[in-house]
Amino acid sequence: MVRRRAPGYAQVVRIRSQPRRRRGTLERPYSPLNLRLLLASFGLVTSAILAFLCWRAGLTVLALICTALAVVAAVDLVVIQLRRAARRREEPGVRHSWFE
Repeated sequence: MVRRRAPGYAQVVRIRSQPRRRRGTLERPYSPLNLRLLLASFGLVTSAILAFLCWRAGLTVLALICTALAVVAAVDLVVIQLRRAARRREEPGVRHSWFE
């Protein structure tokens, strides 16, 4: 949902449970959000620990790369949580396993 914005106000974009024009449906989702949540969490923790260890070892370039990966994983976690919230709104009371 996109609204016209008045001068000085930001545009509002509604996030859905899956991207538009994708082949996935509610019965067969495009992406297993719970599994993505688990993998993004693992990536965030691993990248953050590696970045810290690289900083301590004096490997600045590798530490910056690991920090960038940690930031990407954190942003992915936010997007996943927004899509899970949208899925809860679209399907109230339905529980999902890790692979759907």
